[in-house]
Amino acid sequence: MDMELADEHRMLGDLVEKFVQNELMPLESAVLAREAQGEAAALTAEEQSPLLEKCRELGLWGLDVPEAYGGADLGAIAKTVVSEELARTIVPFTFPPDSPNLHMLMATVNDDQRERYLEPYARGETISAIAISEPGAGSDPANMSTKAERKGDEWVLNGRKAWISRAAEADFTIVMAVSDPGKGARGGISAFLVDRDTPGVTVGPPEPILGGARTHEVIFDDCRIPAGNLLGEEGNGFGPMQLRLTVRRLEMCAWSVGIARRALDMMIRHANERVTFGEKLSNRQSIQWWIADAATDIHAARLMVRDAAWKVEQGRDVRHEASMTKVFATEMAQRVTDQAIQAFGAMGLTKAMPLQAMYQKARMMRIVEGASEIHRWVVARSLIREIS
Repeated sequence: MDMELADEHRMLGDLVEKFVQNELMPLESAVLAREAQGEAAALTAEEQSPLLEKCRELGLWGLDVPEAYGGADLGAIAKTVVSEELARTIVPFTFPPDSPNLHMLMATVNDDQRERYLEPYARGETISAIAISEPGAGSDPANMSTKAERKGDEWVLNGRKAWISRAAEADFTIVMAVSDPGKGARGGISAFLVDRDTPGVTVGPPEPILGGARTHEVIFDDCRIPAGNLLGEEGNGFGPMQLRLTVRRLEMCAWSVGIARRALDMMIRHANERVTFGEKLSNRQSIQWWIADAATDIHAARLMVRDAAWKVEQGRDVRHEASMTKVFATEMAQRVTDQAIQAFGAMGLTKAMPLQAMYQKARMMRIVEGASEIHRWVVARSLIREIS
């Protein structure tokens, strides 16, 4: 494998880098101010609208959407390049549509669902969410208790989901539920498409979490949906869900590289400017080692991300590579941002600077989409089985 980026990937990276610098960076102070006031670290509708117009104008829309649906049909490597550049700012912005649910839909929809859900979503006309985690089943989705019971030409959903992003604004939510309790994860979990405002669905108030993000609890109480809203095959929801999780995990790994790059850049600039006890920080060995270690870790994480993305494009199963890379990259990003904060001293703790928000996002990513401990367990279990 050639680890150098192809010309088209470098050009795409340059384009996204300019978009981040010219369009997103100027919005950082406003987002940080909202987060400091206890509000969501989010863009307003007035800020979001021109950004969407600009990314459509630049061709930064539907990047991994198939050409048949009007997209650019770029591969996994290109997406990691884009994700890395976007993560250099704490301004939360994604080029529509959000990839993980897109790939899950592409792998499962029937003709009717393609027209009603996938195509509008691929065009960026709708927002989606996915409901997997539960109060008693976070890192262990096989232990979920939300039930789906077939009654005539309907499915009836009952249960509670937790930590659901975008639940309040989503036009539809992909809901994972147990359709056959006797089979569990091996043939007993199905996926369902639940429209906004479906009777029997209650979206709880926003729950603030690290980094100014917000999640919701969603309660299903005799929620009736048409039988045609079963997504994919009955009992076979676990496999497509894992596909979706792998897409997000690789995206998060690329985000981790982008976060660490920004933190390293800030640390180097500060070290060259800050003087203590008559010496620049850049002359102190501890700072030099932080910088060298950060650069080394960033390089290693980027290579891991590109290796996994290349294997995706070869049609290979990368669940184990995704697990290893997520552990390494997210922990690397937290370590580098922590050292950057330390280099800045008290200034690094201020809410007016992005470092604290970057640190919080890196910390959050060590848990969401599978905690580091779970991924280590998955990798170790696989290797032990191979050798034994």
